[in-house]
Amino acid sequence: METITKITKDKGQFYLIWLSSGEKLRVSEDTLVRQRLLKGQEVTTAEIEQIKKSGSYDVGLQMSLNYLSYQLRSKKEILDYLKEKEILPEDRKTIVIRLEEMNLLDDKIFSESYVRTLMRTSDKGPKMIEQQLKRKGLNDEDIQHGLTFYTMDDQVEVAKATAEKAMRRYRTKSFKEAVQKVQMHLMQKGFNREVIDLALDELSFEKDEEQELDVIKKEGDKLWEKHRKLDPYKRLMKVKQGLFQKRFDSDLIQQYFDEKELEDEE
Repeated sequence: METITKITKDKGQFYLIWLSSGEKLRVSEDTLVRQRLLKGQEVTTAEIEQIKKSGSYDVGLQMSLNYLSYQLRSKKEILDYLKEKEILPEDRKTIVIRLEEMNLLDDKIFSESYVRTLMRTSDKGPKMIEQQLKRKGLNDEDIQHGLTFYTMDDQVEVAKATAEKAMRRYRTKSFKEAVQKVQMHLMQKGFNREVIDLALDELSFEKDEEQELDVIKKEGDKLWEKHRKLDPYKRLMKVKQGLFQKRFDSDLIQQYFDEKELEDEE
């Protein structure tokens, strides 16, 4: 038998019940009123266990409602959250069922909302979004339901915006290498080949000859300096090989060496 030595207000709608043993129990206002818990009241071991059990469910439910008030969550996110808050395992499952009954938890609706949000606010393609939804614990059926809202037209528009941004980042590369890197970037973002091709066709990137000349000169000079200790022939071949690997056109590479030869003569 123990005695309730005091009852104090905790955060939100919760209270702390202090026992004569020094233990404290966190309960919701509902539990406090329903079980008529008062300071000075004697409670048995069985009653304490009942308070703990009731408190775990009520506290977990209130926490979940607060957690859901910011944004939609998946079932797995709720279960992980309740585990982190040390809510009893059996109460976690009961809470999830209750939230579903209240129409506050539905992985199908969550999937749809998540996909709609990311297609508007991010540069992610369907494959990457699918992976994220799997990490959030959704099954394949619910994932595919959400992805149906990411239409081909939407994918192409997002891919185009992503490609344009990436192309600016790779402006110090040869045109061919820059386009290749943009393609790889889009694949890594989760777009398939068909969407990538459609996006790049619509953008129709054009090579800036003046910029290309400037880029090959910078890259060529770096390679030239890097291999300065080699004999002339090996040096030339190493630089030429390096420029080919960077996907410069052969006529542009030849132009670079012609200008290099003129520089050496001077």
